[in-house]
Amino acid sequence: MSSTPRFLQGAHTFTGAGLEKPVPLDGAPAYAVPEGVRAQALYFRGGNSTDEMVSAVLLRDGVPMRWFPIGARGSVHVPLRVVEDLEAPTVLEVRVAAPEGVTGTLVLDLGLVEV
Repeated sequence: MSSTPRFLQGAHTFTGAGLEKPVPLDGAPAYAVPEGVRAQALYFRGGNSTDEMVSAVLLRDGVPMRWFPIGARGSVHVPLRVVEDLEAPTVLEVRVAAPEGVTGTLVLDLGLVEV
């Protein structure tokens, strides 16, 4: 059985709407699981340019699946030990929850594998 790595990556700006209200990242890519394969999220790396804590929120079909808090001007690397099989037509996207009015950049690296 072969596997194919996939990534959601980049530096994306945002303006926070509150720590409980994830907002889209400017220009952030989404990932749709192709027909005939399963995908798994394997790790998350993120960096936060602001002076406030933010959370990167991984959405599965629009519903929060994982929250990754990132400290002020900090970064995080989270290898995921509990992984779920994601099947087509699942769509993954990353949003950010930040204090209202806070603007900054989230550096994103989400590693996935298709099997």
